[in-house]
Amino acid sequence: MHGTNDFRSPPRLADLAQLIRMPAALSVPGDVLAGAVASSGTPRPRIVATMASSVALYWAGMALNDYADAAVDAVERPQRPIPSGRVARRTALATACGLTAAGLGLAALGGGRRALGVALPLTGLVWAYDLRLKATSAGPAAMAGARALNVLAGADPGRRAAALPAALLVGAHTYTVTALSRHEVSGAPRTVPVATLAGSAATAVAAAALPTWRRRGRAARIGAAAGALGYLATYGTAQARAAREPSAENVRGAVGTGILSLMPLQASLTAGGGGAALAGILAVAHPLARRLARKVSPT
Repeated sequence: MHGTNDFRSPPRLADLAQLIRMPAALSVPGDVLAGAVASSGTPRPRIVATMASSVALYWAGMALNDYADAAVDAVERPQRPIPSGRVARRTALATACGLTAAGLGLAALGGGRRALGVALPLTGLVWAYDLRLKATSAGPAAMAGARALNVLAGADPGRRAAALPAALLVGAHTYTVTALSRHEVSGAPRTVPVATLAGSAATAVAAAALPTWRRRGRAARIGAAAGALGYLATYGTAQARAAREPSAENVRGAVGTGILSLMPLQASLTAGGGGAALAGILAVAHPLARRLARKVSPT
């Protein structure tokens, strides 16, 4: 491994993009959008700042992840920016700190103290996961909690309870992805992808059923069902492949697919909340995110 503390040349933008998993951030704004639609039906202008805040915090978590995992990555993933010598470890930490500050600042700009009431615990979970909880049994729950809070960040402060079902479903999805990610290097016992596939199927069914439970119209029910089917067609297929042959390659594929398959799930939740046009934007953005992921890995 190249030295991680004596790297002197400034990193290239492409290396920083890989450090923060830039394309994967396309999966973030949909959380905020789903929360906003669930709570108020029509997103308010502040949602732009909230989305930018969430993206910054996501990128901060990616940079912090590589900072914390530098020694492990030197053995298991030497191609990553830090062990390959393309980005200094201290640069990764500085990037994480700067993006965290930007994320909190954007949250305050968009919603003041009420927004910080969600952004601060979200930030705490991100940092706790990367620095302490990742390898523990609490790791998947911590990451699921972070994504659930991201949904609640988009909700109107006085109506966050209305966004709770969407937040729980996004959290459930994130739990499955995080549980799978623990087996990206060595492969998984077959029971792991089988269990996560069952969880994803239940998540899809619940997302499709939400508009009926809330007595939404026909367009909302159709949109929610279409998004849920798209979610299962992508993430479910990848998990089924890993369940048949739980090799490291197939598990990595399921994790990468799972990160971006959050977008059709978000589309399902957004459509089910009455935002069919906004859900269409998420549906269109999903193939773009998948193409970009071929250039910069989301994992």
